Amino acid sequence: MTTEKPLSNRGDMSAFAENFPHEDFFMQQARKNGAEIGAPDPTIGVGGLINFVAGLISAKSIVEIGTGSGVSGLWIFNGAPKDATFTSIDSEREHSASAKEILEEAGISAQRFRLITGNIVEVVGKLADSNYDLMIVRSPIDMVDVVQESYRLLKPSGVLIIDNALDGGKVADPTQRDFETIARRDSIKAIKEDSRWSSSLIPIGGGALLARKI
Repeated sequence: MTTEKPLSNRGDMSAFAENFPHEDFFMQQARKNGAEIGAPDPTIGVGGLINFVAGLISAKSIVEIGTGSGVSGLWIFNGAPKDATFTSIDSEREHSASAKEILEEAGISAQRFRLITGNIVEVVGKLADSNYDLMIVRSPIDMVDVVQESYRLLKPSGVLIIDNALDGGKVADPTQRDFETIARRDSIKAIKEDSRWSSSLIPIGGGALLARKI
């Protein structure tokens, strides 16, 4: 009987993966803007993953929770079909304003996106059933409630991405019991234990959970 050998760490795989995608001028500018206002944005590696998934499933209707400074939106538009539409929800008006500015500078038509600022749970509750091909959840605020709503919002075979799902390793540490860590931990556990989802957890960026609605 053969046994699998443990993976050996030959080089920094995380750093290599993070440097694999390329960000254009507008993505880099959005990231700088986000750092100035404290907006949560995906890492370059996760941005590349979002871009890939949007193209892979030909996502034409995308919703995001946690707008950040617009980095994610730029990655989405770079990978999704030319007629794709994008809805992003954030509780911080400054984040939405920053994202709107960079999307417009990048030449994205205002008809293709809507940025909503408000109470996340209330806004998500008003979104239409089975309307989205791709849903991205980034904000830990109300994450458990939003993830529960995600199954309703996605079309059959729609994909859910939870960005920073492991919070850089905190979720995997049982001694970490702060609110945001618990919210992330409970959210990925709910997906894992729900037979209506097919899911995978990827250690890129702060950790990304991918789930497909069955």
